[in-house]
Amino acid sequence: MAQVKKAAKYVYYFGGGKADGNESMKNLLGGKGANLAEMAGHPKLKLPVPPGFTLTTEVCTAYYNNKKKYPVVLDAQVKKALAAVEKEMGKKFGDVNNPLLVSVRSGARKSMPGMMETVLDIGLNEKTIEGVIKQSGDARFAYDAYRRLIMMYADVVMEKAGGIEPKGGKGIRKVLDEKLEKIKHKQGYKFDTDLTVNELKALVKDFKATVLKVLGKPFPDDPYEQLWGSIGAVFSSWMGKRACEYRRIEKIPDEWGTAVNVQAMVFGNMGDTSATGVAFTRNPGNGENKFYGEYLLNAQGEDVVAGIRTPAPVNEYSKNDQSKHLPTLEKTMPAAYKQLFDIQKRLEKHYKDMQDIEFTIEKGVLFMLQCRVGKRNGVAAVRMASDMYNEKLIDAKTAIMRVQPNQLVELLLPMLDPKIQAATKPIAKGLPAGPGGAKGRVVFSSNDAVEWASRGEKVILVREETSPEDVDGMHKSQAILTTKGGMTSHAALVARGWGKCCIVGCADIEIHSETKSFKANDGTYIKEGDWLSLDGTKGLVYLGSMALVDIDLDKNMAYKNLMKLVNKTRTLKVRTNAETPEDAAHAMKFGAEGIGLFRTEHMFYGEGSEQPLFLLRKMIMSKTEPERRKALNDLFVFVKKDIKDTMEVMKGYPVTIRLLDPPLHEFVPHDVSKLQALSKELGISMSMLRRRVLALHENNPMLGHRGVRLGVSYPEITEMQVRAIFEATAELAKAGKTAFPEIMVPVTCTENELIHQKIIVDRVYKEVCESKKMKKIPYLYGTMIEIPRAAIKADKMAEIADFFSFGTNDLTQMSFGFSRDDVGGFLPKYMDLKVLHDDPFQTIDQDGVGELVKMGTDRGRKTKPNLKVGICGEHGGDAESVKFFHRVGMNYVSCSPFRVPIALLAAAHAAIESGKGK
Repeated sequence: MAQVKKAAKYVYYFGGGKADGNESMKNLLGGKGANLAEMAGHPKLKLPVPPGFTLTTEVCTAYYNNKKKYPVVLDAQVKKALAAVEKEMGKKFGDVNNPLLVSVRSGARKSMPGMMETVLDIGLNEKTIEGVIKQSGDARFAYDAYRRLIMMYADVVMEKAGGIEPKGGKGIRKVLDEKLEKIKHKQGYKFDTDLTVNELKALVKDFKATVLKVLGKPFPDDPYEQLWGSIGAVFSSWMGKRACEYRRIEKIPDEWGTAVNVQAMVFGNMGDTSATGVAFTRNPGNGENKFYGEYLLNAQGEDVVAGIRTPAPVNEYSKNDQSKHLPTLEKTMPAAYKQLFDIQKRLEKHYKDMQDIEFTIEKGVLFMLQCRVGKRNGVAAVRMASDMYNEKLIDAKTAIMRVQPNQLVELLLPMLDPKIQAATKPIAKGLPAGPGGAKGRVVFSSNDAVEWASRGEKVILVREETSPEDVDGMHKSQAILTTKGGMTSHAALVARGWGKCCIVGCADIEIHSETKSFKANDGTYIKEGDWLSLDGTKGLVYLGSMALVDIDLDKNMAYKNLMKLVNKTRTLKVRTNAETPEDAAHAMKFGAEGIGLFRTEHMFYGEGSEQPLFLLRKMIMSKTEPERRKALNDLFVFVKKDIKDTMEVMKGYPVTIRLLDPPLHEFVPHDVSKLQALSKELGISMSMLRRRVLALHENNPMLGHRGVRLGVSYPEITEMQVRAIFEATAELAKAGKTAFPEIMVPVTCTENELIHQKIIVDRVYKEVCESKKMKKIPYLYGTMIEIPRAAIKADKMAEIADFFSFGTNDLTQMSFGFSRDDVGGFLPKYMDLKVLHDDPFQTIDQDGVGELVKMGTDRGRKTKPNLKVGICGEHGGDAESVKFFHRVGMNYVSCSPFRVPIALLAAAHAAIESGKGK
């Protein structure tokens, strides 16, 4: 007898102390669904979770693969799960006497706060509302819930999911909101809760008529139509503009899909013994081990996140300037607070991480609506990881993996100059929702932020409150400033996740949208384009563009403790790209273990470069070898000093010195007075000088007369640089100081170039050893692999070279055929259309350029097993690229000083992920 194939399970129930799923099933149930199942059903938890069920991410996949049609068995599975909810609640969905109301919420496997849709109070209509009134004894509450349902459903299901473009850019939600505000203004009400039952009844009637008029179809009365409409809208919101944009920023794959959670409603808006709130088991702003949260009396969850009313603190610790006068939950409802406090402790111990929890209190009874790993900024992430390790809640590997490498950027974020700040009076103060300092020009809409930022402007987005529609503008802004909302508002939550400077609830300013301006309480008037400076750590707003300064990491003990664990774990070394003693010292402070790229041409740019640059130009314009040698001899003193000063700071750590790389024409002046000075020094006419300048011109200088080609054409240039390196090393050794240079020949494509240059190096080495009376000067001789042919012929290159350093910037340019300076014209479009998933100049192209790197490394080590291999392109500071270089088996990566901590942490992550840590 043939076996009947069992239908796929698409619906998972939770509630009443049991659940079909658990926390480990995030990929199937989404983060919210998995955690609801865990809270409801885990034997050690069994928390008061309203019953419900989760439609899996597989339904989402099927929905999009089958032209927005559901699997055939889904309807029956939903009805069965709904019946279990009805039984648990003792109510029936759609029943006129004892109706069950439900919510429909999204739940991707990775938290996407506010990016997808939610619909509450589903099941209300003209008949079931009578049953709700009979159950609750509160007609005002029932009609408040009804008007909320109409607003949400019309917005989420009928307009957005229905694909209706708002007329004049004004969506149905805004139209209905304005009607609500009109009544409040007319009656002199401050809050929605001030409306009477008769006013709400009239508003519901008006809302329905408006929906029909604006959207062309009536608000549905059938509870099942409401339910399935809401489920479909949540699935549709996965591919909504704001969700797609957020996933692009956070690098979340489209194919993951979202789950949908249907859950029995519990009500925080049933009077003054009811409330709703959001809390964190530790402070998400600074990482302190203190229970932190906010709540609203007589409200539903959307009110807290929307930031429309100023939320009250759950306890004394959570008070801030905006809420210090409001009563705490601990005093208002002590029994419910104690239960909540005990639950949050249990949740953190259970999950071994900081939890973000949502709760509702209905007539004094506490319900847990959600828990998830809480978003935190970099400062808080480092402190929590360090503290939890010290508390023995987590082990060292977990502590390291808890902090994402790019979160360390936030610890290195500049802050407003304290001296200037102390002498400047702020124009306003709000709540400090995102750390660090920022400055920018004021814009008042997300679209303007995107448009101004595309022109290279630094902007600060100023809004009453942000919504998920603002996510693109928020991301493009230097900082965000809102007049409404608390520390759990949308702006605070998103900024915290991105580590972006943010101030919320700044009631000291009043925005005038029509004139694109705002006025501060002190009378300061700010219009679009004016400069503002924000202190996101203290919540202070300043007029004008203030200087920014770096943060002193020496005072951050949590960071220092975490980096001790990092350094005990990683195997990949981290160097820095630096050319000055100052940069080198800065990188050493961050933990750099050498210099992976010292560019000899740096001395010809910036401060103090005038004299050496003039001598270089003189050398370039020289026509004969004797002329060139004379100019090079004069230049030698400057080159040796720069190299010597930097090697001294590095105290014996290796310093990879790249020989002169750029095409010579880049150094030729265009200024007439400088050309005249050069012609006078060389003793030639201006017309002769101009002919020589013209002769240096190249059509494609990147592939022209540069790097090793200069050394082959003019051996005396290589000779001068190598002599400077050896003499600097010898003089430091004579002074009792250790130095270890690595001479790197750039832009090579054949081993014959290396042989040619090595003859010069050997000759100069012998001469310096004799002149300095030294038996030996320590050094390595190697090359920069930045041409695809060099990677392919790495086995031959390694016969001469002691080390390889991959120059991934040029290797990427030559592999893709993209000019790094010109990709701005087409690369953004490539990214939008997913022709390329990542910018190859930021994250290494593992399949193409990465394959060349792997090939070059493997072939080089086949010739020379102990060949030292590193990378000195910008990819050395990109976390994903660092992990790739670890897997390839490199000895080190090198990056800018500022990115050294990021590379160190990424190297530790790579070691843990590969199972090859110390």
